[in-house]
Amino acid sequence: MDVVTFGETMVLLAAVESGPLRFANTFTRHAAGTESNVAIGLARLGHSAAWFSRLGDDEFGQHITTVVRGEGVDTSHVIVDPDAPTGIVFKEKRELGARKVIYYRRGSAASRLSPADLDPDFIGQARILHLTGVTLALSESARSAVFAAASMARERGVTVTFDPNMRLRLWSREEAVRVMRDLLPLCDIALPGHDEATMLTGVDDPDRAADAIGSLGPSIVALKLGAEGALVVSPNERVRVPGVHLERIIDPVGAGDGFAAGFLAGQIRGWDLARSAQLGNTVGAFAMTVVGDTEGLPTAHDIEEFRFDTDVAR
Repeated sequence: MDVVTFGETMVLLAAVESGPLRFANTFTRHAAGTESNVAIGLARLGHSAAWFSRLGDDEFGQHITTVVRGEGVDTSHVIVDPDAPTGIVFKEKRELGARKVIYYRRGSAASRLSPADLDPDFIGQARILHLTGVTLALSESARSAVFAAASMARERGVTVTFDPNMRLRLWSREEAVRVMRDLLPLCDIALPGHDEATMLTGVDDPDRAADAIGSLGPSIVALKLGAEGALVVSPNERVRVPGVHLERIIDPVGAGDGFAAGFLAGQIRGWDLARSAQLGNTVGAFAMTVVGDTEGLPTAHDIEEFRFDTDVAR
């Protein structure tokens, strides 16, 4: 198995009509979760990926399992929880201004994730364990599961990757920073956005922020810079890779997960940091061309038809 990951995936109901949710009558249904997004992105690129979580014993939980498994992702370790529901999220469509997103996830099945749900042998057979800050924020038991999984992976020689995915609706900024800084020493690759890196380090300059995160433990820091692309830093290398220009962004949600899937795919293939980041930028750009977290993620064939921008600054 190339990558194992776990965390909450919810059913996303996206409004078809523009305007406040109180006036929306029609919705499209999607599966939405940062970890399953990454797993699907990797599977479409031709890599083996597994995702697990706790899902409610309900129709929405069955829908999520069907969607993720249908993308070629291993869902054999998904746990069906008869005592808690699958989370739901509603998203507005806006022609002007920020879109409001409303979550119904308190007490969800995924919030009941715990170290007891982990299979050390399953984690140990992967090349990479991918973790995110969303799972850290769900509950104390889910947070313990993340730390336990990271320790299991390191003990077994599995590379640990971490995307902060700060969700300040779920916890305070102070708690998020403290917990993530505690986790970073257990991680080999960090994949923060620029704002997240600034929050974690108190440093705004991208180069200095990446160095500061690297000093906490990760040997590779891939800093996402939005339209400007990415900065990737390791002990022996520092590269800037420009972003992929889009004439129009349909939905920015999922771009960071696309970057993670592309960058990790490059690393699995043995590519250098620059080419891995180029693939990450490309997959992230594809993700923004459609509504939904995963619908725009490219296949390996799509990538073969797309020519990389090779202008890389070192």
